[in-house]
Amino acid sequence: MNDTTRDSGQDRLALLQTFLRVAEAGSFSAAALQLATTQPTVSRRVQMLESLLGARLVERSTRGLRLTEEGERCAAQAQDLIDGWQSLAEELEGGEELSGTLRLRVPHAFGQSQLIEPLAAFLTRHPRVSVEWMLQDQLPDFSRENVDCSLLVGEISQPNLIATQLAEIPRVLVATPQLAKKLPKGLGKKPPEEIAGLLGAQPWLALLAFYRDGVDLRAADGEERLHIAFRPRLGTDSLFALIESARRGLGFALVSQWAVFDDIAEGRLVRVLPEWCAPPLPISLVYPSRRLQPARLRAFQQVMREVIPTMRGMREVRRN
Repeated sequence: MNDTTRDSGQDRLALLQTFLRVAEAGSFSAAALQLATTQPTVSRRVQMLESLLGARLVERSTRGLRLTEEGERCAAQAQDLIDGWQSLAEELEGGEELSGTLRLRVPHAFGQSQLIEPLAAFLTRHPRVSVEWMLQDQLPDFSRENVDCSLLVGEISQPNLIATQLAEIPRVLVATPQLAKKLPKGLGKKPPEEIAGLLGAQPWLALLAFYRDGVDLRAADGEERLHIAFRPRLGTDSLFALIESARRGLGFALVSQWAVFDDIAEGRLVRVLPEWCAPPLPISLVYPSRRLQPARLRAFQQVMREVIPTMRGMREVRRN
């Protein structure tokens, strides 16, 4: 971009894009690295935007850079303006092949394994689109991090976001065969209070994003409920660390079924208490409630809707 001020809508969008990178990166130098330009160029572009808007957007101090109140408001609306322009341009281009970059946030375990299949399907279908595939189990700050879309496992409560549930992830209770043998035979047929007491006395592993000191189960053939309280030997936010610990016999664990298919088939782990099941976890597409979206984002969402419900270990959502 020519850094002389010109009264051009396209130039103003470029200034907004630079400012968003600064807001996301937290410094001019980091934004310059991402944009493959120099720190003085980035600083000059932000100053040009401030001049156009008649407001100071950033403040620098010895502790770094922070957005002013006006800068916060600008960042919140800038992405909508950019997306709207890109969406309009793509619609008018009609049959032109999709291009550009998608910035996505996906869960650590799922994003390293299961989700690579639909990602590959999307990139194969749209070869001119590139993707930033970042692993993160929490919802991002969409405006500050300049994220287009997130895939999230678990419940979503933020009212300002749009969430489309794609599928359900069944969960199973597992342990090593040696550990499971310590339980009495026919445990699943005993009264819920007795089951809870016997299992609660065993060593447990906790997946901290979903359970810490107990799990809730439901009878597979009815509405009877069961709560097992325990004090975990190990708590972790990593599904892979949890499963590896279970393989080593450190405790019982409630895990996503897709992640232990092979362990169960090859005898490293066994299902425990199959007469009872845990509520499945929803997996959803989450994005800001913007009226306009780039065509490449809509295309990505479509591929996810098509592929994820058909994947191994997924269950289609029952729609009323």
